Order: sequence, then structure tokens, then C-alpha cells
Amino acid sequence: MEPLDLSKRAPRGPREKLDGLCMLPRTIDKMRALLPGGNVGSYKIPGVSQRVLDALEVKPEDLQAEVASAASDQDVAVWLRARCDASRYPAINERVLKRSTADVDDKAYFYGLYPWAQDRGPMLLVDVMEEDDRRTFPA
Repeated sequence: MEPLDLSKRAPRGPREKLDGLCMLPRTIDKMRALLPGGNVGSYKIPGVSQRVLDALEVKPEDLQAEVASAASDQDVAVWLRARCDASRYPAINERVLKRSTADVDDKAYFYGLYPWAQDRGPMLLVDVMEEDDRRTFPA
């Protein structure tokens, strides 16, 4: 896969799915940005991407190696399905899509990253990510 420059555009949205798993396309984009010649910008793996990987029992460095050698998203999906129980994807999706700012453990750190979200009340984390992408890369 080719490296990405996430200082110029956002990764794919958190609701996008690959092989039925949300956050996977976004996480792949972040991994591609970590490849030589890429730029991860302000994006990171710790957070929701890490929670998905933890739920799948996949180490970030293993996924990173697969992304580095894969020709396509589909190659990554096939690799992941061979290593994980895909029947868990719906439960993982549900957790990702329902997790909110009320569930964040370190609120000081979180609102340091997203100060604009602090006075909005509880928000879904996928909404925070989408809004942050819009703010970072206005149309």
C-alpha cells in the first residue's frame, strides 16, 4: 500500500466499514501514514483504533507490518479475518458506535485534544472524530 499524508487530508471516517468492521479503514489509513514517506499529522493509533485492535487481540505492530506488505484494503481484511473471530465484529462495532465522551476516563487529556467539545455535553466519540476531521480540513 502507498503511504498517506494525513497532514493534508483526514483518514476515512470512523463509521466506514471494511469487511463489516467499522474503524478498520480509518485505522488502515493511519497505519499507511506511518509508512516511510507518510505523515500521520495529528492522528494517532492510541484511542478508538487501539480499542478495536485490543478487542480483536491484534497488536498494532502486526497490523502495521501487514499494511506495509499488503497491496489493498482487501488484503488486510483477509489477513485480519484469518487471525480473528469475525463473529465478534458486530459487538465491536456496537461498542465503537455507542461509546461517548461520558465514557472517557481521562477527561482532562481528552478535552485538551478537543477543547471545542467540552461545552457540548455528551457526544458520541465517532461524532467527535468526524467533527474534528471537518475542523482540521475545512471544505
